[in-house]
Amino acid sequence: MLYAILSEDIQNSLEKRQAARPAHIKRLQDLQEQGRLVLAGPHPAIDTNTPGEAGFTGSLVVAEFATLEEAQKWANKDPYLESGAYARVTVKPFKQVFPQ
Repeated sequence: MLYAILSEDIQNSLEKRQAARPAHIKRLQDLQEQGRLVLAGPHPAIDTNTPGEAGFTGSLVVAEFATLEEAQKWANKDPYLESGAYARVTVKPFKQVFPQ
């Protein structure tokens, strides 16, 4: 089943994000190589794809996991969460309707 992993950043998270980014990206690449990643990306703090020093307010990952518990365990080990960049992470079942 698919799960949406919605993460919210702390204020001024950019420095913590930058330090943890290589490990964060590696985990996403692993999901992609396994054919389980639907999409992933950050929420820019301002209305542009390149927010610079404004940074980001959170992230969204949609990926396939066997159970909600497995998805939650994966999310709890995110380097952004471990570094303190994320204030909170919510994991929810997700039903993809489009694209088909």
